[in-house]
Amino acid sequence: MALESAFPTVSRMPAKPNKSRVLLVEDHAIVRQGLTELINHEKDLTVCGHAENCGQTLDQIVKCSPEVLLMDITLNGANGIEVLKQVKSIYPKLKVVMLSMHDEKLYALRSIRAGASGYVMKHEATEQILDAIRKALAGDFHLSSAMERRALQQLTQTGKAVDSPLDVLSDRELEVFALLGDGKSTRQIAEELNLSVKTIESHRANIKVKLNLESGIQLVQHAIHFRNPELSAPAQEAP
Repeated sequence: MALESAFPTVSRMPAKPNKSRVLLVEDHAIVRQGLTELINHEKDLTVCGHAENCGQTLDQIVKCSPEVLLMDITLNGANGIEVLKQVKSIYPKLKVVMLSMHDEKLYALRSIRAGASGYVMKHEATEQILDAIRKALAGDFHLSSAMERRALQQLTQTGKAVDSPLDVLSDRELEVFALLGDGKSTRQIAEELNLSVKTIESHRANIKVKLNLESGIQLVQHAIHFRNPELSAPAQEAP
């Protein structure tokens, strides 16, 4: 049986008594399968449904009344942090744990500020994912030890600690920057984010200023390096 048939894009699963309900928001069928098997194997947790974008997520929240969302930070046609903000604006008490393959230094604290109860890297041990879900259900937060130290530094230092130059970008600017790194044009980004070309051009201009970049070529080069860190760092233009 094909994975897409076994794990449809939007699904509702029968509730199990005495188990906390988890809604998976993930757009890759293989990952959904693995996470479903992992969670359903636990005595206190069950997957009540699947979704892969904002609309389906909101629909599934109504249908299966989850207690916690386990949500990928990268979704089809949407940024997980923006979806998180929409979910929390409607369901402020609903717990959300973000799951990502992206550098936690860039997204973890952004996710917490947007309302998440935890941030877990996909390559971490399965116990970490389960621990993050259980902490969220208990009203606690889950971050890696490194990110907990960084958050504490930001709270105790007079000035904000900046480990990455990209920390100066807003959530939307970082989203535009990432899409530029994926090779998308200004018009394509505008269509994907449902914004005007003029708005995306404004974001591009702000990003260049914040990152001290001189040209659009430099901007795209840095964006590509951000999305593909294994490539050589872009050379700086001569003054």
